[in-house]
Amino acid sequence: MCVRCDRITDEPVVVSEVHSASGPGFNVYACPACAPLFPPVPDVLDLLDGER
Repeated sequence: MCVRCDRITDEPVVVSEVHSASGPGFNVYACPACAPLFPPVPDVLDLLDGER
């Protein structure tokens, strides 16, 4: 289901990854029409590169 328009989609697109310290995280999905309205999901390697 799209997080923005609440429609069921056969082609979900990951628009966010929610991490949790107390258990497994989850992905947030949008439909192909709404997905471009979200910022790109950062690459974890790019985030870690700044800490080296």
